[in-house]
Amino acid sequence: MKNLLVTFAAAALVALGAPAPAQEQCAAKPEHLDLGVRLPKTRAAIAKKELEIVALGSSSTQGYGASSPARSYPAELLRVLQKAYPGVKVTVYNKGIGGEDVSQMLERLERDVFAETPDLVVWQLGTNAALRAQNVGEFRRLLAGGIDRLRAKGIEVVLMTPQFAPAFNALENEQDYLGAMAAVAREKEVGVFQRYEIMRYWFETQRMPYAQFIGRDGLHLNDWGYTCIGRLLAMAIQRAVKD
Repeated sequence: MKNLLVTFAAAALVALGAPAPAQEQCAAKPEHLDLGVRLPKTRAAIAKKELEIVALGSSSTQGYGASSPARSYPAELLRVLQKAYPGVKVTVYNKGIGGEDVSQMLERLERDVFAETPDLVVWQLGTNAALRAQNVGEFRRLLAGGIDRLRAKGIEVVLMTPQFAPAFNALENEQDYLGAMAAVAREKEVGVFQRYEIMRYWFETQRMPYAQFIGRDGLHLNDWGYTCIGRLLAMAIQRAVKD
């Protein structure tokens, strides 16, 4: 099956003075862009001409390693959705704080999520839990409880898996955290954006060197990587809305 390639114009990135990822490289398998759920509230918000999204997470949501905040994945997500839905007021709040784990994110749900009354939350997590060897059962329990709190407010949820990167891959049980996220998503019937599998595909199938999408620390994305993840996430959201 042919890859789904990003076809969005690069004008916004050119305006920022940096090259956009080549269309033939910023790619993913079709199944990587299947969130596993539909997003009816997001679709309804688009129909009402006002869509609000909170990007909740740690450093790779904040944009650590990017050349500027405008090169973070939430910034690219906003640009692509604004282009895809002209006439819709799209807002993406970047609520990433570097170094946080799931328990710290839960502590700020009221301030950083509920106060914004979003239609959709993209929740990036799991990397810091693995790096700090947090008990997997506790990680799973906290994640499930957080999803319950979000859905009780009528918010749709998409989880973003950890990055495929040398520092993460070197851990002994990183797959346990990926498995926990997948299990909770199935149990709670929320979406999953497969960042790990997309980046793995870049490395193993597309034969990209890590330096193409990972910074010098061996963990965080660079400008190219953040831009591609933002674009592909936007495509995945559009698919879930259309489906």
